[in-house]
Amino acid sequence: MKKLAICAVYYCVSILMTSCISEGKTEEYKTLSTDIDRKVEALLDQMTVQEKVGQMAQLTLDVITKGETKFVSDEPLFLDDSLVEKALGKYHVGSILNTANNRARSRDKWAEVIGQIQDFVKNNTRLHIPVIYGIDAIHGTTYTEGATMFPQQIGQAATFNRSLVLKAAAVTAYETRASSIPWNFSPVLDLGRDPRFPRFWETFGEDVYLTTEMGRMVIEGYEGVNNDISSPTKVASCLKHFLGYSIPLSGKDRTPAYIPEIELRERHLPAFEAAIEAGAHSVMINSGIINGIPVHGNYNILTKLLKQKLNFQGVVITDWNDINNLHSRDRVASSPKEAVKMAINAGIDMSMIPYDFEFCDYLIELVEEGEVSLSRIDDAVKRILTMKYQLGLFKNPIPGQENYSEFGSKKYENIAYQTASESITLLKNKNNILPLKKGGKILVTGPNANSMRALNGAWTYSWQGEKVEEYAQEYNTILEAIRIKNDSVNVLYEPGVAYKENGKYWEENVIDFDKVVEAAAKVDYILLCLGENSYTEKPGDLHDLELSKHQIDLAKVLVETGKPIILVLNQGRPRLIQSIEFDMSGVLNLYLPGNFGGDALADILFGDVNPSGKLPFTYPMFANTLVNYDHKPSEEQDKMEGVYDYESDFAIQYPFGHGLSYSEFEYTNLNINKTSISVSEEIKISVEVKNISSRPGKEVVQLFVSDLYASITPDVMRLRRFDKIELKPGESKIVEFQLQARDLAFVGNDLKWRVEKGEYQAKTGNLEREFSISEDHEFNQVDPVL
Repeated sequence: MKKLAICAVYYCVSILMTSCISEGKTEEYKTLSTDIDRKVEALLDQMTVQEKVGQMAQLTLDVITKGETKFVSDEPLFLDDSLVEKALGKYHVGSILNTANNRARSRDKWAEVIGQIQDFVKNNTRLHIPVIYGIDAIHGTTYTEGATMFPQQIGQAATFNRSLVLKAAAVTAYETRASSIPWNFSPVLDLGRDPRFPRFWETFGEDVYLTTEMGRMVIEGYEGVNNDISSPTKVASCLKHFLGYSIPLSGKDRTPAYIPEIELRERHLPAFEAAIEAGAHSVMINSGIINGIPVHGNYNILTKLLKQKLNFQGVVITDWNDINNLHSRDRVASSPKEAVKMAINAGIDMSMIPYDFEFCDYLIELVEEGEVSLSRIDDAVKRILTMKYQLGLFKNPIPGQENYSEFGSKKYENIAYQTASESITLLKNKNNILPLKKGGKILVTGPNANSMRALNGAWTYSWQGEKVEEYAQEYNTILEAIRIKNDSVNVLYEPGVAYKENGKYWEENVIDFDKVVEAAAKVDYILLCLGENSYTEKPGDLHDLELSKHQIDLAKVLVETGKPIILVLNQGRPRLIQSIEFDMSGVLNLYLPGNFGGDALADILFGDVNPSGKLPFTYPMFANTLVNYDHKPSEEQDKMEGVYDYESDFAIQYPFGHGLSYSEFEYTNLNINKTSISVSEEIKISVEVKNISSRPGKEVVQLFVSDLYASITPDVMRLRRFDKIELKPGESKIVEFQLQARDLAFVGNDLKWRVEKGEYQAKTGNLEREFSISEDHEFNQVDPVL
């Protein structure tokens, strides 16, 4: 059911959060919710403290499987009856997550394992409360064989296509539910504002509005228009990672962040608030530390902000082992038991333990000692039981028994292919070298040229993606797709550099540069495939943002051949290419496009598909110019008269929103219906876009607005609206956007959202127009949380 936020954040997303539920359906949902509430209260009244605490515990699957080594399962996989009895019988554990031995399973195996878990609960426990199973299915159903794999979130953002993101999420929900799993730990709504961060590619990029819009689409895709997660094709979503996770000071995962309250509210909160208002059923908490306080122990963020101000009624779950980290890593709790007390009192509802039962023992003791109130326990368990009822688990505890005939279908694969093709971003096309003519001789080289693992990235069949080659043999690498498209006799292959087979993406081998140079002498073009191997979280931390030395050396050797080089970047974050970019004739960014990335790239290279992706982040040029597009004017002091230029310019490789096409689009007639608006009025901004080339193409029309002067230094510009259109040769369309004054609001020094009278500038394409707001207005007062 749609949830109404008590404290609306008046950012540009606020007017877009209109309910898709009719009045009749709203009343139906109120009745259903009331019925569920009654059932939850009745069940809660029957539960012991031990049973309640068990509902708050989540174990990883390896804990209850057979295996000679602790937490490493035997293959083939089977549950261990004695371990199941301990977890579900003695400790009443309410949730299981993950996959055994970090590998994908068949749908039949998932149905067998989850069915056995639910059968035990039904036949051997007093209250028969079903277990809720959760998984990280972040660009497709990660741990199921044959599932459809889409581009990772950063690539989906590059499409700027809401419809494709919605479809990808709906397919993922369908295939996850078909795997007997009803709970998905996705989407990631952290902002990708620091390219050093190893989970950068799991985000929708650096912009607040873009992330908010894409997040809303994912929630609708996972949960449906009415958030009826009892549907056999939908899952409960989980927003990650509340709040401010993605900008640690060092750039490394799970290290401290220092975030001013204004920044936290204006940039990091809106996407989460919009997703909560869109009906998301659960939230996962930031594993890191903000201003010295671990978020898992921060009452102000978890209870005052999330549960009270935002009125979030769903389940608040930890990330992996994060309650224990309050003691063992962050040292704010003097013992593991103190850590449990701190986290639960702060507002955590479920602990991703994930390996032992100490959490349950400690929490029972804390309740008995009066250190954690029974009302806090009851609140957490009500939330968990409510989600289980909403998922329909009490009626059907083993999802996935219906006929899922479209699982892994051609229809779903076509959506994945289309998403990949619209994500690929053409960054440079010197002298229109692209598209290539078929039949030309091409050398394909580089460590990413023949790797399905690199195309998919992590969270693909396994956590780090190192098992992709085992499951993705039916799909085409870049090399294989080029050979199909251009006839294999015209395609030579010498890798030059290869990733080592020890699973560590940053370790590489130089194969033989002489062979690469020899092959280059025989071809017309060189396709240089560089980037990264798969990684996420701590294994993805790095010290140097530049492409590896081996890859840069390979590029420089090839430049010496004099042959035109098309650089293909297959990477999760923008690795620095300043030292080689000038010598590249073409540059394309694939991001992490999934199983159909090779096919989509081949079609773009040879002109069968017109590229339409746009950068959802600012591509940096140097390690000390990691600045976002919506920066303050002082980042550009080289533009100011009388200021010396000591390398103080905003030096970037490519700007946010950049992306070339084989078509040419002309922007004219930027019109604003009112030159001045009051706070209560709406302004309409329109622009005419024409395809003045001979190719049909898709164009992302981006509307930026600048607040020219404000009481707090304004950003140079902010993305406020976008739309993706398709135009035939010679065709033109008028694109219209509506804005209200509150869409242009910012957080002031007093933490009030406000707009101020004065001049504003609208920008789209190469056009600019000014308008004004006629009055100051403050929207709401909020309490500090940091």
